[in-house]
Amino acid sequence: MAQDKPWYHEGLRFECSGCGDCCSGEPGYVWVDDAEIAAMATVMEMDVQAFERRFVREEPQGKSLVEYPDGDCIFLQPDTRKCSVYEARPIQCRTWPFWNSNLKTRRAWKETCQVCPGSGTGKLYTLEEIETRRKEKDV
Repeated sequence: MAQDKPWYHEGLRFECSGCGDCCSGEPGYVWVDDAEIAAMATVMEMDVQAFERRFVREEPQGKSLVEYPDGDCIFLQPDTRKCSVYEARPIQCRTWPFWNSNLKTRRAWKETCQVCPGSGTGKLYTLEEIETRRKEKDV
């Protein structure tokens, strides 16, 4: 018996508005691996070890970027709301909003659209494009 198609099989719309809201708010985790750390260190023109000491914290589940006390990502520039490592941002950031947690149900997607002005608008992503992004990082 063939599996049912996911509820979003006709595609979903997303266009980043550049608001920075996905990089701010409640404290959380931006999980990073060694390759992502190295790429961000290169963009920051830093040695990997120095970068890790300054911008990465060890958690029982792995490594995460540090954040400001208010929960904002350490790389979110407060004046412009832009990412200072955008070209090397982690997979978790690049795959937003196509995370398992946001795609689980129509309701979860609707909630995502309420907190992210770019979700539900702009370019129509096909099921294949969504699945590619969703599978890059299990968030």
